[in-house]
Amino acid sequence: MDISLSNMADSEVKKAVMVQHWSDLVFVHWRYPVEVVQALLPEGVEVEQFDGTAWVGLIPFHMNDLGFPLLHPLPYVGSFPEVNVRTYVRCGDYSGVWFFSLDINKILPTVTARTVYEIPYCYGNVSHTKAGNFLTTTVSRKWPTPAVGSKIVAEKMEPTDGELERFLTARWGLVTKSKRNKFLWAQVHHPPWELYKAQLLHLDDTLVTAAGLPEPEGIPHVMYSEGVPVRIGWPKKIVTAS
Repeated sequence: MDISLSNMADSEVKKAVMVQHWSDLVFVHWRYPVEVVQALLPEGVEVEQFDGTAWVGLIPFHMNDLGFPLLHPLPYVGSFPEVNVRTYVRCGDYSGVWFFSLDINKILPTVTARTVYEIPYCYGNVSHTKAGNFLTTTVSRKWPTPAVGSKIVAEKMEPTDGELERFLTARWGLVTKSKRNKFLWAQVHHPPWELYKAQLLHLDDTLVTAAGLPEPEGIPHVMYSEGVPVRIGWPKKIVTAS
């Protein structure tokens, strides 16, 4: 089965395990040598490339209306800011997002995600606000690796679209590794992004280097989106060639 970036855009999640709404996203991406990012991935997961390089993203946004299909938003955990560090990978026939870290300000989902699903959520003080066309994000991580954080200030600009923009955002699943060392893929469905160019006005970040990556180099690629409603499918085991 070949699940690609293009055909998953029109594939609905027939039975969702979670629903949510992502709002006011800022996509900050840097080029990285493929071998640098690949060294941080487990055997069996291959970094995807665009123009011969890997891409690493620093993505702040606000999670809203989080819950189950018949119960959302969930009390206490239904809305919170998040900042994740990620790259894009293929595992077997499945393409998706690979998370290095996800910082939020809710301790219960942090512990649950790390212990049950082994998704690297982190707990701390996190805020993400929008005033006009300006977005400000702050992170001060408390657990499990304190003294790590970020401050991001960006400005929304004119609409944009293109092959790189879609490579970085048109991602219809996530790849992770279970506690039993099995790779899992969960489908992520949402409407197409409406993307805007964005200008990075300030960045003071240690989240990327805390993930084991070297300091980013070069001018980042920056975008903004008002957001999309999202349905997450049940995780399924990825069968890879032995």
